[in-house]
Amino acid sequence: MSDQHELQKALAGVRTEIDGIDGELLRLLNARARCAQKVGVIKAEHGEAGHIYRPEREAQVLRRLQDTNPGPLSGESVTFFFREVMSACLALEEPLGIAFLGPLGSFTGSAATKHFGHAALLLPQASIDDVFREVESGHAHYAVVPVENSTEGAVGRSMDLLLSTQLKICGEVVLRIHQNLLTREKDLAAITKVYSHAQSLAQCHEWLNRNLPGVPRVSVASNSLAAQMAAAEPGVAAIAGEAAAEHYQLPKRVENIEDEPNNTTRFLILGKHDAGISGRDKTSLIMSAPNRTGALHELLLPLSQAGVSMSRLESRPARNALWEYVFYVDIEGHREEPQVKAALEKLQAYSAYLKILGSYPVAVY
Repeated sequence: MSDQHELQKALAGVRTEIDGIDGELLRLLNARARCAQKVGVIKAEHGEAGHIYRPEREAQVLRRLQDTNPGPLSGESVTFFFREVMSACLALEEPLGIAFLGPLGSFTGSAATKHFGHAALLLPQASIDDVFREVESGHAHYAVVPVENSTEGAVGRSMDLLLSTQLKICGEVVLRIHQNLLTREKDLAAITKVYSHAQSLAQCHEWLNRNLPGVPRVSVASNSLAAQMAAAEPGVAAIAGEAAAEHYQLPKRVENIEDEPNNTTRFLILGKHDAGISGRDKTSLIMSAPNRTGALHELLLPLSQAGVSMSRLESRPARNALWEYVFYVDIEGHREEPQVKAALEKLQAYSAYLKILGSYPVAVY
């Protein structure tokens, strides 16, 4: 009895301390929210009321917090918590409308929530084209679109639309992709069809060959749509993520069925502006070379001469000419930084076509 009494006494002391800290956290969170409201008032007074989201400022805050975090909370946990705080503070001024490839429960939706927090207004769209259009028409503030997967490579439709849109890249999100087999069937032998997005089917190709050989695989617009269909059809399974399983209340019959254990997808944030200098940035651009020997080498030379590192180079067929190609390039640095600015000016002279898609902070995990 004495030991139990001492235990309860010790716990009561710690719980009282926690209650005091919670009260102080509440006071500080509301103090921060009031400061955020003051920022909104100052911006409105100077004619910038519409620019409530500053990607470079958010990235700077999150990096500083990660660098000064003493633990025991992980950097990832700290980032998650403060993103939610910033999301709630932004929503006091105006909730951000975020268009993404839906329905609810998709990986793109998870990426949108990871970047903008739960206070953002998620606006699911039926296609990547619709995602672009929602922001171009002013019905949403920002778009979140997948651009490349570590296993399956580039998302062609997103890249093609980047060529024609007036939207700018203002951020990026990298999401670890865990694929799950979702079905109400308790026995895999009862499954007669598997729905998923084409990239997800490809990412689980070997697992499906081993465990569901001969079962038809049907490609649909998104993983969340696959889960929605599987929830309504007996004998059907979907390949999708955790969010889709929760939203459509589908059991995760088998978890983590992706063939590549480090499967990740990179998403772009698109808006009507890009971002200012954060201190650790990327610039994305599209260019084409004149159709002659050595033209691509000449095109990349200004980057090398300026000491600008290239992190991605991908070619896509030009949509307006047979056997012509455009090159999608990511370089390190912001387009307003002197080295990058000088390289881009030289590129303009060398290239047959050059479009700067935007400068933006490198993803903060």
